[in-house]
Amino acid sequence: MESDARAGAGTGVTAFPPRPIRGVRGPYARQTGGCPCDFADVTVDFEPWEDGFVFEVARDAVVRGHASPEELAGYHAALVAGMREELTERAAGRPVAVAAVLRRTGIHEVDSRDGSFRAAGRRAVRAAFAEAYGTGR
Repeated sequence: MESDARAGAGTGVTAFPPRPIRGVRGPYARQTGGCPCDFADVTVDFEPWEDGFVFEVARDAVVRGHASPEELAGYHAALVAGMREELTERAAGRPVAVAAVLRRTGIHEVDSRDGSFRAAGRRAVRAAFAEAYGTGR
């Protein structure tokens, strides 16, 4: 999934991601003294692509745990929302040209919820930025 059309061409600022960043985990687990707890675990590849953000689930994506197709679709929508939120914050002033490819989804039948996946999406983007640019932006 690589594209020669890079956002930011001619500006001196490279688009995110500057190169393929694969196998990025975005685990989110929060345990409280009681219920509810939160759990989501995702693995995402961030591929240079065309301007903007596109999300897809890999054909060979693995789902660990059980969720109905409707629940899984909701989790993925929340994951995308979290990724978009974090990209908006992290990429301020930097063009985004990324295809986020979901490789693995970890679900807990009781503790997974949309908010867990929103947080996991944010964590995955943070981890990708850290790998691409170090601790800074």
